[in-house]
Amino acid sequence: MMAWLQLIAGGILIVIGVLTMCAAVFGVWRFHYVLNRMHAAAMTDSLGILCVILGLMILSGFQFGTLKLALILAFFWLAGPVSSHMISNLEILINENLKEECEVPEDGSL
Repeated sequence: MMAWLQLIAGGILIVIGVLTMCAAVFGVWRFHYVLNRMHAAAMTDSLGILCVILGLMILSGFQFGTLKLALILAFFWLAGPVSSHMISNLEILINENLKEECEVPEDGSL
């Protein structure tokens, strides 16, 4: 009985994560401006990765592989926002037409 509950809970989390990542693909396809696309991808990507890896952790049970999955999750959650922020700052610095598309502070910082 416990194995069935484990399978159902893990499967539901994996499906939620995959559907969340599919929503990110739709957001990247729908938006026209690069910073909007990055926002749609970064926000849903974090939640999607969380759900998928939690589902895999539930399916694998309590073992050494679960610790590895937790470390992968921690790496993604630390590296994802930092890389998105760096790419958005680069877009602000190199896009000459940015003021036509959105509000930008005079000093060019976020």
